[in-house]
Amino acid sequence: MFEIRVICTPAEADGIAKALSETFRTGPVRQHPTRGGDRVRLYLTAQEQPSRWPAPEVAYATAPSIISEIGWTFRGARDCLHGFQVREFWLRKAALLDRIALTDNDPQSDAATLAVEAARRLMTIDDSAGHSPSGYADGPYTPDHPDSIRDPRGYARQEYACWIRHQ
Repeated sequence: MFEIRVICTPAEADGIAKALSETFRTGPVRQHPTRGGDRVRLYLTAQEQPSRWPAPEVAYATAPSIISEIGWTFRGARDCLHGFQVREFWLRKAALLDRIALTDNDPQSDAATLAVEAARRLMTIDDSAGHSPSGYADGPYTPDHPDSIRDPRGYARQEYACWIRHQ
């Protein structure tokens, strides 16, 4: 838990408090005028929001083996170049790279970087196509949701979990 202090104009106070409550679990907002009186000080306690993404072991529970997915992705790259199954290709590639990155346990590894980039590509495809999110049980987060932007790999897990359930 931590304390947040914001100095802003009175007109900005409600919007800032709302944005903070969407980003963190917050306590009540305490508001006091500044010494000059033209601004206000907002004080609130906050905690990180718990992740509502599916855990990797849940999202990938019934996924094909990593070796099998590497083969599919290799073959899918050829088809993707011809415009077939573009979303499925990026969904499965993002999930594959995420699974590989999870074995690394290093958020700065090449695998983690590539997993984030593939997930962002999936989000771009979903956003531009007006894709309706899959609707994971706790979810759904859209590609433009702040949590998706903060954690693209979580978005890819959400979408993969639903996709594999419907296969």
